[in-house]
Amino acid sequence: MPRIRQADVDEVKARTNIADIVGERVALKSAGVGSLKGLCPFHDEKSPSFHVRQQVGYYHCFGCGESGDVYSFLRAMDHVSFTEAVERLAGRIGYTLHYEDGGAAPETSGRSRLYAANTAAAEFFRGQLLSPDAEAARRFLGERGFDAGAAAHFGVGFAPRGWDGMLKALTAQGFTREELSAAGLVSTGQRGVYDRFRGRLVWPIRDVSGQTIGFGARKLFDDDQGPKYLNTPETPIYKKAQVLYGLDLAKRDIARGDPRRVVVVEGYTDVMACHLAGLTTAIATCGTAFGTEHIKVLRRVMGDDNASGEVVFTFDGDEAGQKAALRAFTEDDRFNAQTFVAVAPDGLDPCDLRLQRGDAAVRGLMDAKQPMFEFAIDRKLGGFDLGTVEGRVGALRAAAPIVAEIRDRLLRPGYERVLARRLGMDPTEVHGEVERAARGAAAAPARREASATDAPAGAPVMAAVTLASLPRTADVAVERDALMGALQYGHQVDAALLNRALAEPFRTPGLDAVREAVAAAPDRSRPGWVTEAVNTVREPYRSLAGELLMTPFPARDEAGAVASATDLARRLVVRQLEHEKQELLGAVQRVPADSDGGRALRVRLRDIDVERQRFFAES
Repeated sequence: MPRIRQADVDEVKARTNIADIVGERVALKSAGVGSLKGLCPFHDEKSPSFHVRQQVGYYHCFGCGESGDVYSFLRAMDHVSFTEAVERLAGRIGYTLHYEDGGAAPETSGRSRLYAANTAAAEFFRGQLLSPDAEAARRFLGERGFDAGAAAHFGVGFAPRGWDGMLKALTAQGFTREELSAAGLVSTGQRGVYDRFRGRLVWPIRDVSGQTIGFGARKLFDDDQGPKYLNTPETPIYKKAQVLYGLDLAKRDIARGDPRRVVVVEGYTDVMACHLAGLTTAIATCGTAFGTEHIKVLRRVMGDDNASGEVVFTFDGDEAGQKAALRAFTEDDRFNAQTFVAVAPDGLDPCDLRLQRGDAAVRGLMDAKQPMFEFAIDRKLGGFDLGTVEGRVGALRAAAPIVAEIRDRLLRPGYERVLARRLGMDPTEVHGEVERAARGAAAAPARREASATDAPAGAPVMAAVTLASLPRTADVAVERDALMGALQYGHQVDAALLNRALAEPFRTPGLDAVREAVAAAPDRSRPGWVTEAVNTVREPYRSLAGELLMTPFPARDEAGAVASATDLARRLVVRQLEHEKQELLGAVQRVPADSDGGRALRVRLRDIDVERQRFFAES
């Protein structure tokens, strides 16, 4: 495959704001001059340690050490090749790429073709919704209160009843059967290759960036022997445990909300009903229970590093809905946000609630929400006869582990009192049972952890070099701060001054390794230079370079930061001059004063003093 010209690679990166790309998956907020931060998408965390610096197009996580530029971010998040990442970003900004040897733009393969196939299929299904054969699909939508505008907003379509309508349409567009199979759009059986979705109402499922990655389809006809809902199977781009329907539409309002609120519903029509009723932060899982991976996705979008956010689960009140709520509850401690359950009157789901009682009733669900802990306790107590001593004791033993799982030490006593009131028991008895449940729950993981730490002797592990591990001396502080200034604002500092400041070795090995990479950068005015410099830092110091680049530089604004970076470069030069002066003073003692060498040393000493004074005057 022809390679994309380097000039185009650089131009696309320069024209792309990395914060826009990262911001589609991570809620970012200001972290100082030129820096943004959010929850890391590469590991699970509750306090944001993931920083993005727009000006240099770089990200770094102080928690797990992941770092890179906009291309490496896309490659890690979407598992695409480098070429596909460049092509995708070029497509976003409408930039025409050129390839080496004058080659035309190649037909991309792999994941990008799967995205393209799903996009083409979504267009096909939308077009089919207007066909005479889609009468049952349009009637289904109309009976649930959705008009043509609603269908268009959510991209709803219709899969015709024939065996290969979509197959023929997409192969005519150049997609191969192998690509369509890899995308989960066709199946293979005794009849050969045929459409996976036939005679069904179809919802496109999009990732957080808005790209179609799969479909959910509801059967419409009695002779359809398949399940009521049929989803895209697992593919390289569709992972049901990580997909949340409607998140692409909801993410903006989630991030803007005060408080930030996510409404978790059970189905596609419930998402539609909520959005149309004004609850525009509603999302749903796609054919699977709400689980850990979904929580990780939501937490990054919410940026819930404090307890002000809300996650509200809505269920229809039946046994399956209750079990789903309790499954979600087991993951509750992974949210910093407050977690609630809202069950509609008469057990109606949001779609039926809107149809029967209007938009206001759907919005009113938020007024009737119940804290998740109370919901879980009440459901647990519902299985016991609280009119008997035995029933109350059994209920206490069943509900105590729920309260024991509450990590917040301020919340737990309050819920102990709630449980005591529900049972009509002495709060002291309830507290004792909760403490016993907590000790029992802690014992098993403690035993597992103890056995896991009995690691056999092996090769020595090199300790990670981080900012926190650097010695705390004045010299180290100057070198550290100067490198922060050079990495973050080096393109705005006088090149000759910075080159001279970085010409001499540093006294701290890790910082010197970073200095070498920055000093070797051929053109610090070129976009992307800093990413290349960081990537060339030898291990185990590369993560340190990422920290130096991403740590907020102490300054009020950009002008102040550039002035400070310039001053730090001068201080390094002055330090070099002072070190040279001390060496010359020692040499002068060893050389006859009237010799040529002695005279040359004294001339150089005078020159050093002049230079030092000039640098002091400029600072």
